[in-house]
Amino acid sequence: MCLPHSMDAGKHGASQGPGRRSGVPLEPFVHQVGGHTSMMRYDDHTVCKPLIAREQRFYESLPPEMKEFTPEYKGVVLVCFEGDIDGYINLVAYPYVESEGLDHEDLPERDQPRRKHSRRSLHRSSSDHKEERPAHESDSTENLQELKSPRLELQIHSDVPFQMLDGNSGLSSEKISHNPWSLRCHKQQLSRMRSESKDRKLYKFLLLENVVHHFSYPCILDLKMGTRQHGDDASEEKAARQMKKCEQSTSATLGVRVCGMQVYQMDTGHYLCRNKYYGRGLSIEGFRHALYQFMHNGAQLRRDLFEPILGKLRSLKAVLERQNSYRFYSSSLLIIYEGKEPEADPWQNPSDGPPERDMSPCPAAQGPLEAPPVPQPPADCVLPHQEPPPPPSVDVRMIDFAHSTFKGFRDDQTVHDGPDRGYVFGLESLIKILEGIRDENQ
Repeated sequence: MCLPHSMDAGKHGASQGPGRRSGVPLEPFVHQVGGHTSMMRYDDHTVCKPLIAREQRFYESLPPEMKEFTPEYKGVVLVCFEGDIDGYINLVAYPYVESEGLDHEDLPERDQPRRKHSRRSLHRSSSDHKEERPAHESDSTENLQELKSPRLELQIHSDVPFQMLDGNSGLSSEKISHNPWSLRCHKQQLSRMRSESKDRKLYKFLLLENVVHHFSYPCILDLKMGTRQHGDDASEEKAARQMKKCEQSTSATLGVRVCGMQVYQMDTGHYLCRNKYYGRGLSIEGFRHALYQFMHNGAQLRRDLFEPILGKLRSLKAVLERQNSYRFYSSSLLIIYEGKEPEADPWQNPSDGPPERDMSPCPAAQGPLEAPPVPQPPADCVLPHQEPPPPPSVDVRMIDFAHSTFKGFRDDQTVHDGPDRGYVFGLESLIKILEGIRDENQ
């Protein structure tokens, strides 16, 4: 089954037989600001990430009222390594149809994952379509471990450069065409997958809505929510590690900490980026400053954003307070807004066409300079019409549910009572601090 990029990724259950399937090349998602697993771009409206069964089932069993605050779950794809004509490795996604019990034997020979180059290497063109080209005879003796790392020059990139201000980003502070954290995660993910891929292995990936697809200049704040991060199934060692991170950060004092951030700067035309190491070291006042920086576009504080964002946070808080027994351990919250402010024309309604130039003149505009005080214009005088600017585009989404649970979920032994107080406490802290910044800058 051919999967064009414009196709609704949620319909991958349809099948025309294994022989008709072709792959979709994946690239790092250029706007990934946090996390440790690589988010991959599937198409303009869809991203994918390595599948964790608990997270998949959680998406499938979400209460309806939570779906407004989570990405749309679109299904599953199979992902494998392939080498291009220059020896670089790529990840390619194929349809997954559970009812067929699809595995690598069901894929046509040239579509199977490879440890070696076949005689027909797959080359990705600039249009993201694969093209068959003959490889050198010696290619057939090269195994996966000998292939090169992924290309640093991504074919899908942002027109706006990024600048990471922190250390530990894996890259220099020079301006680049993708969030540096996304490439760091991608390289680490590939390294893990390659070390595990001793056979022809296919990986399952979750398909999720790209929640920033309708933003032109997405400003993103990734917040790790709650006072506890380890799941009920965590080992004692992992639980101790996570508790220490919470105690040493604002997770313990505020129930929330910064995991990543990118903010479009109007004065310089690039994204200012922060990573999770920056967030871990913040004090309460430092966290407050980070929120202020997130709401500032380099030229001014975006006061118009406070009420829309606060409204969504309050709504989310109300929803979660009604979710008895739910726990969202290690879950994150994304706050997103449009970084490019609309250029309002004071003489024109933005929804109208070009302004009319043959408006009936007002008498006041024709009088001599020494005319008496301007009288009120007659009723038929056409004055310029100015609509209020449209409300800013903002969004709030919960992500990462690999350690979430609720009563009756997957036969979990530990059952919690009441709502997730740690997560709700984090929302309360977030709301209070944003209200404080708003009130101090009115």
